[in-house]
Amino acid sequence: MAYVTHAHNTAFSNIRASVTRFFAGVGRAMIVSSSAEARLRKVEALNAKTDAELAAMNLRREDIPAFVFRDLMHI
Repeated sequence: MAYVTHAHNTAFSNIRASVTRFFAGVGRAMIVSSSAEARLRKVEALNAKTDAELAAMNLRREDIPAFVFRDLMHI
């Protein structure tokens, strides 16, 4: 005679997996959004500097986006 000691409820598992995926997606979206906001603030801060201040940083105004996004650019 066989005894079942653990019943696996696939419907519950599927719902739990869907909820987990949803919240993981929300979390990823929040991280991407905050990262983009931080980069935008950095671009704005550098654009607010004078050309002399940028030159002291060895940076030209037209190079600001490449400087801020350098970790994402594969050139």
